[in-house]
Amino acid sequence: MLLIADIEQAAIENLLGRFRLDLVIEDDGAAITGSFWGDSEAGIVGDKVYVRRDTPVHSLLHETGHVICMTADRRSGLERDAGGDDLEEAAVCYLQIILADQLKGVGRTRLMRDMDSWGYSFRLGNTRDWFEQDAEDAKAFLKNHGLMTAAGQPSFKLR
Repeated sequence: MLLIADIEQAAIENLLGRFRLDLVIEDDGAAITGSFWGDSEAGIVGDKVYVRRDTPVHSLLHETGHVICMTADRRSGLERDAGGDDLEEAAVCYLQIILADQLKGVGRTRLMRDMDSWGYSFRLGNTRDWFEQDAEDAKAFLKNHGLMTAAGQPSFKLR
């Protein structure tokens, strides 16, 4: 499992900064502010994403995806629980995969493998098959809300 400590902090800050989001790195062993799952999983509050050095990169990207995919009204009151419906959750999963390509040493292949290891669940049994064969609704959500370009790249905009 690829962890925050395994990649350059500046690269993460740069990626989040392109969305006008802030990265907050908590002290080792501290409770992560805004974490839904607890333990080492990333947390979200407003426009901030909280992690520790032992936070999995997939968790950082997933919670970042939630902040990006939600409306401004929801984001303004965001603390811990992103809410949203099943379609938005699928869009978040798709977005975290394409965001992985923006981080040197991560990439979609590695991220999908870590998602499977963590226990993400998709109808086709694994993340890659879902991403390549069953994610048309997630792609449509991202394109319809201006979050992904026609070429399948992040638009670096918030919903």
